[in-house]
Amino acid sequence: MKKFAYLAVVGALAVSSVAAQAESVAARGKMLYGAGGSRLGTIMRVTEDGSAQIIIDGRMVTVPAASLSAVEGKVTTSLSKTEVISGR
Repeated sequence: MKKFAYLAVVGALAVSSVAAQAESVAARGKMLYGAGGSRLGTIMRVTEDGSAQIIIDGRMVTVPAASLSAVEGKVTTSLSKTEVISGR
């Protein structure tokens, strides 16, 4: 039982650490850039898991935290605009 509790705590810390790193990349009000360097939109909201929400073509879309990184001081996704719109 102690082993299970230990693993649960370690797992929770790992998940919160990843979320904290993702949140530090995306910030409300910053511009989000696509894989090719094009501007996708301003980050309107950052979810608890660090995903960025932007408005493209009049609708709110969520860009997964796993695809976000800081490139030369800019918040960039590894996804193209088409992938972001389609939710891939």
